[in-house]
Parts: sequence; structure tokens; C-alpha cells
Amino acid sequence: MLRRTTAALACSVTALALLATACGGEADQGALPSPGKTGEVTFWSFVKGSDKVAAAFNRSHPDIKVTFETVPSGQEYYSKLTNAVKAGTAPDVAVVEYPHLPEFAAQGKIEDLSGTLGPVVKERFPEAARQLVNLGDRTWAVPRDAAPLMMMYRKDFFARHKIDVPTTWDAYRNMTEQVKKADPAARGGVLYTDNPGLLSALSWQAGGQWFSAGKDSWKVTVDDTPSKKVAAYWGDLARKDLVRPLSQLDPFWTSVQKGRTVAYVCASWCAGAHQATVPDQKGKWAVAPVPTWDGKPASAMYGGSSFVIPKGADNSGAAAEFIKWITTDPEGMKAWVSSGTSSMFPADPKLVPVTKAAFATDYFGGQDIYSLMSRSYDAIRPGWTWGPVMGATNTAIVDQLPKVADGTVTLPGVLSTAEQATVAQMKQRGLTVTAP
Repeated sequence: MLRRTTAALACSVTALALLATACGGEADQGALPSPGKTGEVTFWSFVKGSDKVAAAFNRSHPDIKVTFETVPSGQEYYSKLTNAVKAGTAPDVAVVEYPHLPEFAAQGKIEDLSGTLGPVVKERFPEAARQLVNLGDRTWAVPRDAAPLMMMYRKDFFARHKIDVPTTWDAYRNMTEQVKKADPAARGGVLYTDNPGLLSALSWQAGGQWFSAGKDSWKVTVDDTPSKKVAAYWGDLARKDLVRPLSQLDPFWTSVQKGRTVAYVCASWCAGAHQATVPDQKGKWAVAPVPTWDGKPASAMYGGSSFVIPKGADNSGAAAEFIKWITTDPEGMKAWVSSGTSSMFPADPKLVPVTKAAFATDYFGGQDIYSLMSRSYDAIRPGWTWGPVMGATNTAIVDQLPKVADGTVTLPGVLSTAEQATVAQMKQRGLTVTAP
């Protein structure tokens, strides 16, 4: 196993289309987890509720014992997982967010699940989720949740100042102007200075495609026309002080608490986070579809996670059984949302009734936010591909975002810088990049 893991990590692929065959050796191609579905499974996750999910699985599966280990989120976690694979101490099951999955697959850090969980993914998940875990005609993970875009707004503020809920981005700009005029301390949006996720999601929604994989090469177009349009729009809002540059954590939530942020674009998971963070504003907020450029439904994902079996896992068979249960079984989904505060939206549409029933509607005044989430999920644009070095891409964006806030760089310029950094990193790793 150690020999196979070392060989897999040593090779690099030139495109997602080559993932199935690039990492040498017949034994490594399409390797299937062992058939055994008993024994011990180690489980790494930073996702809220993971401990409850592991405990619930253990109660209902006496032949498998899952030991849960909490891990840090962010790049620290992905470095930890990478090092564990290299050292031969990888867990049996691990969480990997969608943007990071191609990198782990391309570098041979995770098992090919096509022969075991591939049929489950094909049967249970729509294209919007499958396109994120099926890479190079292989299945590398099973989706847990989707994170379709939506907009949060203070309905009492909007009603008091006779502000319409925007359905287009032109109308959104007008809304931000009205908010600032009504209350000079308030803003109708946020430009995050420490998180590239929303910028990539809005580029996706606009029709951008940052990466595409050919037979033996990649095309990188982080600053394509739709993405530059999005960047120019949000950069202009920030420059005119119509949205407030803030970090995603404490300063942002403080601004919400104090009534300085009265609308913002987010995703399905934000409803639960919002309710938990500012519980005293119960009944004051509502959820709306995310605005679009032409008024027609269009969406994307801002966040979301999947589960993988890392290379070198000791008990792949039982690991696959555990992954299937926590992503497609109603009891598994109940365990994820047992706290009653999660607004998780399952990637498996059949499980939406489970999460909907667990989420109280009183905070949002009885609004059926899951119906809105479902419509947004259905409207996700097809064709988006995450790149093989998203850590480098995201770092290049985050490094520049504070400079957008102080006016020393433009947001479209940030995308161009990120594209250059991405291409350089890909070439350094031996990947072929062709001109768009």
C-alpha cells in the first residue's frame, strides 16, 4: 500500500481527462475499495454535526465502528490531509470541499470510487452536483451538500423605506443606493476581503468558466468576459461606497448585528448561520432569489462539501458504506441537522424534506426558504469546473482583495493576477496549459 501511495503522489496528470490513467501501474488504475463492510473506520471532518453523524451511524451499524476526529478547516486541514497520505497515516473517510477535489484527485491523494459509489452518485444526484465529483469520467467523491446562491435582506428596513427587493443586478445597484440614502451608516451588500468564494460563485452564475480540461491540457480563463463583468460591477459598488468591504467573520456579523448591513448575497447555509449568530433579529429578515443579469433564473454554488476515501485508507469497504449512509440515507441526513439550527441543503434532492422539517421557520417569519433553495439549485449553470491548483488561485485572489477596498487595485485586475499565478503554479507542477 505504501509503495502504491508513493507512486501515486509522485506522478502528475496533464488534464482531468487523464486522471483515470495518468498515475502509473495497473493496480492503481480504477482501484476499487476492498469489499469488506465491517471493522473500524477513522473519519476526519471539520463540518458541524460530524460527531453526531458518526455516533448515529455507530448506533445503527454494529459491525462498523467509526472513530471521529475533528480537524481544522481551511488550508491547514488540506495540508494535514496531504501529509497524512504521504506518511501512510491517512483516515478512511475525509471531507473535501468541491474546489479542492480536482487537486486531490489529480495528485493521486484519493481513491477512485467509480466502481463502488459511482452508481450511487449517478442515481441520486443531479448534474449540478455530479459535475463537481465526476472528473475525467471517474467518480472521486460523494456530494454531501449543495450551496445554491440566495440573497438575505432586512424586510423591516426595506418596508420602512419602500425599497423593492431586486431581481436583477441593475436593480441591486439601485437598492444599494437607496439603502445608503435612507441610512448613511447602512449598506446593501458586502465585498469580502478575506474570502474568494463569493466572487467565484458570482462569476459562475454569470456564465464564467475559469477552467476547462482538454484531452491532454488545461485552459485557464479566470479573467474571462463574464467574470470581468462581475468583478467590474462589484469593484464599482465598493469604489462608490455602496457595499462595505469587510472580512467574512466578526466584522461582518457585527455589521449585521448593528444594522449596518441590511442585505447581502450568500448561500443556503447562511440562513442557519445567520439565525445562530444574530438570534435577536428574529422576524426581521427574509430570503430572496439571487439577482441575475437578465432577470431569468441563474445560480451557482457558494460552498459545499463532499466525502472521499484517501489513498492508503485501511478499510475502504466500510468507509464506502459510511459515506453512502451519511450522504444518501434519511437517517444520516437527520443526524446532520439534529441540532435544529442548520440550514444545510442536501445535494441529494430526495433528502430535502428531511432538512426542511428540521429547520424552524419562525426566524424568517414562516417563509419557506427550502422552496427557494430548491429553485436556486435547479437554476445552477452547468459546465463549471474547479481547477487543479485552487489553493494557489484562491491565495492570489485573497492577497489582493484588501487592495480593492483601499483603491490601489481593481477587482478585474485581481482576476488577471490570479490567472497569471494559477498558470505559473500549474506549469511548475508539470501541467500543460494552452491559450484560451
